[in-house]
Amino acid sequence: MSTLSTHVLDAVRGVPAAGVTVTLYQQERQLDSGETGADGRIRALGEALEAGTYRLVFDTGAYFAGQGVETFYPEVSIAFAVTGERRYHVPLLLSPFAFSTYRGS
Repeated sequence: MSTLSTHVLDAVRGVPAAGVTVTLYQQERQLDSGETGADGRIRALGEALEAGTYRLVFDTGAYFAGQGVETFYPEVSIAFAVTGERRYHVPLLLSPFAFSTYRGS
């Protein structure tokens, strides 16, 4: 079984994005949800993940609204494939009008 973690960096301010709600789905079934801490991280989402396709949804609209900042993206959805037993890490680099992600380690 595989494990999953994530973190969010506010690329405009150059700080971890604390307080972002992140929800994990497989198909349309919600598996887990959490909120990034002061370091912008969620160390574990879901339990042991089996092979398959999953999706993380980041509530970026609420995060930016809490700062009084307008954003083009009310949420960011990242689909990814779990293919084998390993630790998966899905980071999000975020600004009000752009985002980027990569497979972390």
